[in-house]
Amino acid sequence: MKYKLLGATGVRVSELCYGTMSFGGDADEAESGRMYAACRDAGINFFDSANVYSSGRSEEILGRLIAGERDEVIITSKCTGVVGKDVNARGSSRRHVVRQVEESLRRLDTDRIDVLFMHHFDESLPVEEVLRGLENVVQSGKVLYIGASNYAAWQVAKALGISERRGWARFDVLQPMYSLVKRQAESEILPMALSENLGVIPYSPVGGGALSGKYGVKQKPEQGRLVANEMYAKRYSAEGTYETAAAFTDFANNAGIHPVSLAVAWVAGHPGVTSPIIGARNVEQLRPALQSVDVDMTPDLRAEISGLSKAPPPANDRFEERV
Repeated sequence: MKYKLLGATGVRVSELCYGTMSFGGDADEAESGRMYAACRDAGINFFDSANVYSSGRSEEILGRLIAGERDEVIITSKCTGVVGKDVNARGSSRRHVVRQVEESLRRLDTDRIDVLFMHHFDESLPVEEVLRGLENVVQSGKVLYIGASNYAAWQVAKALGISERRGWARFDVLQPMYSLVKRQAESEILPMALSENLGVIPYSPVGGGALSGKYGVKQKPEQGRLVANEMYAKRYSAEGTYETAAAFTDFANNAGIHPVSLAVAWVAGHPGVTSPIIGARNVEQLRPALQSVDVDMTPDLRAEISGLSKAPPPANDRFEERV
């Protein structure tokens, strides 16, 4: 396991981040513990969570697992999502952010969150109001660094300008969706991250399971997110997704590499990516993702794999200028 600087924070994180969304949901506490142990044995020191994962149980389980080695791990959490029936139990207001940070700290049984992400862009608020609330929790010492998940590049750029002008904490880390079947981040988000020295920890590097080797044009497993979860099925319903999945599976099999290992390694091979977020329901499913660090993702190999899917248009839509 290699360790990389997380943007401009000076913090070194493992080249893989483990996402704890399954903790307390698809994985009970015992299986969560086994996966956490497997990650630590592999050298992972970076764990991503959120206040909404399993209605808070994910953070509670993670908190128990990190007890005794809190200073050796980097922990993230998120807020913005709906956490209750009350009209104010959601969003990015200062009131909600402060309250959710306190709740996450309680569940994680820690005195600080290393990186707090805004889970989504809150269109109901001025960006200044969101950043003011984040500055408050950073100044309190309860949050060390802030990040943005699912933000457009222009939204991040606007926030960076405001933070610079106001002298407030800036977004240091981004968490976009990114995989061979979801490449929009290549147009603006990843180039911006490279330009501004932002850490990037993409989620769903296996495309919600589409690149796991189980899916094709006429092939679907009996179980899986893309079968059982309506949101994921819609997310990956774009034309060409399953054609790419089938071609990718064939490529991985011919190369003698597990498709999950290759999919994660492809994401990690982008120069703008710090640590792909991997996840699993059990240790057996986790193993090939951990083995992605053993894949020698050369520029030629990455280019060959990239050719299996359609690259997004350049930001200015001038195809003739694509390098």
